[in-house]
Amino acid sequence: MIRLIFFVLILSTSLQAQNWKAVGGKMMSQWGKKVSPENVWQEYPRPQFERTEWKNLNGLWDYSLLKTNQSEPKRFQGKILVPFSFESPLSGVGKKITPEDKMWYKKSFSLPKNWDGKDVIIHFEAVDYHCSVWVNDILAGSHKGGFDRFSFNITPYLKLKGNQKVVLSVEDATNFSSQPRGKQQINASGIYYTPVSGIWQTVWLEAVSPEAYLEEVKTTTDLDRSLVTLTPLANKALVSGYKVAVEVFFEGKKVTSGSTESNEALSLKIDHPHLWSPNHPHLYTVKMSFANPNGKLIDRVESYFGMRKISLGDHKGVKYLFLNNEPLFHYGTLDQGWWPDGLLTPPSDEAMRYDIEMTKAMGFNMIRKHVKIEPDRWYYHCDQLGIMVWQDMPSYNRLALKTPEEMEKTKNKDRIYNSLERIRVGQADLNRRSEDADQFERELRRMVNIHYNAPSIVMWVPFNEGWGQYDTCRITEFVKSLDPNRLVNPTSGWTLRPCGDIYDIHTYHVNLSVPPTALDRATVIGEFGGIGFPIKENLWNPEMRNWGYQTYYYPEDLLKNYIYKLDQIVQMKEKNGLSAAVYTQTTDVEGEINGLMTYDREVIKIPAQTLKELHQNLYKE
Repeated sequence: MIRLIFFVLILSTSLQAQNWKAVGGKMMSQWGKKVSPENVWQEYPRPQFERTEWKNLNGLWDYSLLKTNQSEPKRFQGKILVPFSFESPLSGVGKKITPEDKMWYKKSFSLPKNWDGKDVIIHFEAVDYHCSVWVNDILAGSHKGGFDRFSFNITPYLKLKGNQKVVLSVEDATNFSSQPRGKQQINASGIYYTPVSGIWQTVWLEAVSPEAYLEEVKTTTDLDRSLVTLTPLANKALVSGYKVAVEVFFEGKKVTSGSTESNEALSLKIDHPHLWSPNHPHLYTVKMSFANPNGKLIDRVESYFGMRKISLGDHKGVKYLFLNNEPLFHYGTLDQGWWPDGLLTPPSDEAMRYDIEMTKAMGFNMIRKHVKIEPDRWYYHCDQLGIMVWQDMPSYNRLALKTPEEMEKTKNKDRIYNSLERIRVGQADLNRRSEDADQFERELRRMVNIHYNAPSIVMWVPFNEGWGQYDTCRITEFVKSLDPNRLVNPTSGWTLRPCGDIYDIHTYHVNLSVPPTALDRATVIGEFGGIGFPIKENLWNPEMRNWGYQTYYYPEDLLKNYIYKLDQIVQMKEKNGLSAAVYTQTTDVEGEINGLMTYDREVIKIPAQTLKELHQNLYKE
């Protein structure tokens, strides 16, 4: 009988997988073509805080698309492949979501037998935007925010045996609200792309001790004193006596150890530290063991850190970017993190890593992650491969147009662009409703706190080009208070303010603008380039207007003009004390054809080795 039940379950799963297929007629990457319900995103989602006992819930879920005033459906409409959003081809749905819609998800799951007696946590790495979660028809909790992870202890709602059920409802108004949303726009156009709604990162379960467990660790390195400080934080305030034993390893050899109480900082000396840098991305492994007052081990977690310091220093008469107390020019790509088949969700971990590997192979040492927050594993790959990250906060725009129908009626691109709420050069900061400001700052705090430990992140960028920009200097100080050990670029481009560590301009002309020298801040060009080069066979939509800031149609013209702009950057570095530059962009994105790779990543427009050789002049001090 047991064998028969097992066979039926296997057969049912197989039939469901056969019924799923990606939305046809859409551009697919080589990795997207390999995606299936059985292999979708199986990697452990938080490599900087890893346990052994976990269960992946990615795969096929039931879905329904109803109106916001409707309750949970009695019957669901079809299958969606999680963690891909409703709009994406890889979800198998590919439906447009409006502010009047409510997305419903349902998934049945069983728990491993060895989890008996343990608490069970359900984790959502990202759901866009406002969701509620029920477990076995009991509300477990709600969350608002499209880019930050959240979790619920669902132990009280679990049945003693048999299958469990989780149901989500999600609403996402995208650009018809004040929510931080980056480049998403319900009617994609120009520099704004197809939106992402619903679950778009991994969903998973984790087994922990019901007595207590470690919830996070905060890791700070002090290169000047050769110290690492770790603060292991438990899930609740505990009475004294709960201890965390910490061991630090480098390349498998223990280098130091110590012990502290939970929620208390522990500083450890790292003798002769191996430094993290783009050329040598050395990482230390951390093993934490959590014991109760009786000495019983109740939790184990593995993490890592990199010994590095990012700072400003005096160099050739100007303020300059320093890494590990040495001047280092930052040269990177503007990286949107968009995919034709998964949208904000890369089709696979391998695909996500490929973009970083190619950026390194092209001779860049930095990525500006543009108005998007990536899955934790993206930062893990940057840490491992050795590439610095300027991390943007997703932009906070609001369209003056009120409904999607109004947007459909206008064919005037300028009206769409100009309806974005943003500061223009010379204007004062915008005024924000307190409710909207509270939500933005909560999500900003979450971004900094969640990714605080990543050695690759060297700079926070709260605002871009005046989009939703308000209280600039207060927000800059707010970020500095959360993380005093990284640099803050208050606003990248246009609407500069007298605060922060960076003076940042954008320039897309053939002859680049030269930023004035700021004696108290490092001067950078946060965006330049944008050279369009369309390749007919690799266009996302050949029927639409595909554009770059300047567009060329022959490889030799593309290379000639790239070199012409790069030479200007080299001259500004040597003559004007420029500290960094960001080239637009890593890949084509939808109607933008100004990437160094096509949107499907099939074509590298300028050979990687050619670019690497060209870029070496930037790193000579």
